[in-house]
Amino acid sequence: MELLIKNGYVYDPINKINGEKMDIAVKDGKIVESVSSDAKVIDATNMLVMPGGVDIHSHIAGSKVNSGRILRPEDHYKDVKPRTAITRAEVGHTVPSTYTIGYRYARLGYTTVIEAASPPLKTRHTHEELNDIPLIDKSCYLVLDNNWIVLDYLSQGEIDKCAAFVAWILKALKGYAIKIVNPGGVELWGWGKNVESLDDQVPPFNITPREIIRGLCKINKILNLPHTIHLHTNNLGKPGNYRTTIETMDTVKDLADGKPNIHVTHVQFCGYGGDTWITLRSGAPEIAKYVNNHDHVTIDLGQVVFGDATTMTGDGPFQFILQNLTGNKWKNADVEAEGSAGIVPYKFKRKNFVNAVQWTIGLELALLIKDPWRVFLTTDHPNAGPFTEYPRVITWLMSKNAREKVLNKINKRARKRSTLPSIDREYTFYEIAIITRAATAKALNLANKGHLGVGADADIAIYNINPMEIDPSKEYKKVRRALKRAAYTIKGGEIIVKDGEIVKSVIGETFWVKPTIPEDLEKEILREVSEKFKEYYTVSLENYIIGENELASSKPIAVKTNL
Repeated sequence: MELLIKNGYVYDPINKINGEKMDIAVKDGKIVESVSSDAKVIDATNMLVMPGGVDIHSHIAGSKVNSGRILRPEDHYKDVKPRTAITRAEVGHTVPSTYTIGYRYARLGYTTVIEAASPPLKTRHTHEELNDIPLIDKSCYLVLDNNWIVLDYLSQGEIDKCAAFVAWILKALKGYAIKIVNPGGVELWGWGKNVESLDDQVPPFNITPREIIRGLCKINKILNLPHTIHLHTNNLGKPGNYRTTIETMDTVKDLADGKPNIHVTHVQFCGYGGDTWITLRSGAPEIAKYVNNHDHVTIDLGQVVFGDATTMTGDGPFQFILQNLTGNKWKNADVEAEGSAGIVPYKFKRKNFVNAVQWTIGLELALLIKDPWRVFLTTDHPNAGPFTEYPRVITWLMSKNAREKVLNKINKRARKRSTLPSIDREYTFYEIAIITRAATAKALNLANKGHLGVGADADIAIYNINPMEIDPSKEYKKVRRALKRAAYTIKGGEIIVKDGEIVKSVIGETFWVKPTIPEDLEKEILREVSEKFKEYYTVSLENYIIGENELASSKPIAVKTNL
């Protein structure tokens, strides 16, 4: 199939195209230089054209997400959309069904989304749900920092063996990157405890969070993985935790080689100043100052959107604290030899002092960090709000007027604990294209995503708004309406959304890394791992491995390691 998108205003930061009026040619699912006269023409005159959105962190699949659906039947009743000739019925507001996730991302113009945390033992379930999600490409991060085999190797200083095991498990379970969640703290939670500092001991392995983070950062470098370590800090959700966040970033500074080597996720949740909930304030200025002065760090926001949310995380101890604070219903699960997770429904309220401070922190981070290539838009879906609210967050970034409208409605005391009222910066469409597409694709090292250059995947979003005539600062509601319903979403060269409605359903690819491992080292590791499985697990090693045939559309990415 050939397409020619004519006369759109194109924003393609990777290729340094900033609102240039131009044509985009598509053939066989790729961007090409030209097409034949038989190509289908899309008239994008006076429209905004960007690459398809790339979401670096969203909870969209797996046992945790499915448990959230079961826990919250009330979340489904109020958000139902009937089936059409092309789509299945849609249900779920903060925790949508699998098909609904694909439909709603596509309507926003997003075409690639990464599941943020999958315990290895439950990754088969994750892939079963990823298979079910239509229209978008996807992948998943494997939670490895509280894995007993990883902790065992790291505690003995066997970095090469640990690296070989990580390479094997990523390949065996079809994962994309190393996810770290409250390193050491989740293991201690199995004993009813947690860590408070990077130097607390984690028995029985006698290892510290700092050693876990540094060890996995070194392993990430040995394996040449496409994405950095993807880290959820210790002390998440606690007043004063911005200090832990900065210390965590700093602990791998010396391991960097001129490019990012750590991604700290949903930083709003670990950007709190003060020492108690009463003295709570924003710690965003301090974090932004650190990021501005160090080039080895990238972050995403975890921006709060007022209204219903469903908090879900592999940080079991944090969810226990949240349940005690709120009294809301709660689900907690332990994954043998690997981790734990919790789910607590939550509602963010404008007049709530803590919630209002949380809302300011994410926006401050985005506006105070100077380089948009190192700060990415997320709501940590569904923890701080559903991904469907991305257009609203974008208007807050593009319009001080939009921010002030909310500031006038939030808790007055919270306004005094934030620098947000004094910030004049407003994002441009070019910067929005960076934080939602170009920079996220670059951070994931997905060379064919996030841009519209020749050879790129033909994943394209077209919005019915003229960026040359509109003033986003004043007309932010028009921006929000346009971004909520793409005029066209094109996935792999096929039109899947037109005028905000799904017109075709396609199966997206699942990306996973396939690292090289020397045959003798792999055999040695598998012998040792087999013994550890017999000692640690109730599941046999043979049943743990996921076959490539179990993925609906497999996209392996070969990785040459230094093993």
